[in-house]
Amino acid sequence: MEPAPDELTTKETLMLVDQIYEFGSEWFGLKGGEPLARRDVFEPIRYARSLGLNICLLTNGWFVDGEVYRNLVRNEVFTSISIDGSEEANDTLRGKGSYKAAISAIKKLSDAGILNGLSMAITAINLNEAEHIIALAEEYGAKFVWFNHLLPCGRARTQFQLEPTPEQYEYFMNHLYNLINKTYKRKFDFHIHCPFFARIYKERNPEGFDDWFQNEFTGKCIYFLFGGYLSVLENGDVIPCFYSEGLKIGSIREKTLKQLWNEVQNMEFYKLIKNPNNLKGKCGICEYKEICGGCRTRAYAHTGDYFESDPACAYTPGSIPKNSLHTCTGATNIAYLKREK
Repeated sequence: MEPAPDELTTKETLMLVDQIYEFGSEWFGLKGGEPLARRDVFEPIRYARSLGLNICLLTNGWFVDGEVYRNLVRNEVFTSISIDGSEEANDTLRGKGSYKAAISAIKKLSDAGILNGLSMAITAINLNEAEHIIALAEEYGAKFVWFNHLLPCGRARTQFQLEPTPEQYEYFMNHLYNLINKTYKRKFDFHIHCPFFARIYKERNPEGFDDWFQNEFTGKCIYFLFGGYLSVLENGDVIPCFYSEGLKIGSIREKTLKQLWNEVQNMEFYKLIKNPNNLKGKCGICEYKEICGGCRTRAYAHTGDYFESDPACAYTPGSIPKNSLHTCTGATNIAYLKREK
């Protein structure tokens, strides 16, 4: 696979590792697309290890074989696998044979002791697949399971039929809450990347909410609760959320991560978006806006305004008349979509 014309060179990726180290990070993380498609991927990985950084990587599993696999083991790369459910669901979403490739990778990584987690993107196709992911995590000793709401970026930007409805999200998030409170939690962690899961948790467990929100919840919107994250794209552009492809902070080709971090703290946009009182529409009057705030990337993708309501949330704020209430009425039977040829 040929690199993109503006992709960081090997020398520039090593410079990026230096900047990450100087920034004070303990981890060097790689995701995609598919990071293992990059031919020189183990050069920055080896260099980062020589500096004492820990390495984590997210892959679909296709390339976890042969010398690539041996390099992952040799460099102690904590590797997570993207897998979106059973064979039927995963192959519908990712192509025929992708499930077997993912399972093969999971087994190998588990045997080597470097399986990190399993990551599932929530779509209209795989809403009945959470237990399958959890069962795999239990069987192969994953450290966590990661359920990520679908955002209209990358290929999903033009595949709107994959987006769950608000009612489907409500069902799925409540189902995840039930699963979290089973015995699974004693074996691995749950990371649920969806801001309005905070509202669901507080509704279901108000007594335990504060401790969970402060110490366990990883689904807070990067924009709304900005303060601990930067993402570097393959061309060196720096963005605040790895789904906000169009919101560039700067480039590591022009400034260091430290400089960009210091600058972003004082940008007027981030000062405004961190204040829940600046949110509009349903999110702006919601009694849960202090803990949720919705997904700003999804709001922008659907409305062109980062401050507008998150259209994936089914909740109707208490200040809206009850006769307009829009809620989930129960479990949804999900039919598999056929892949277009």
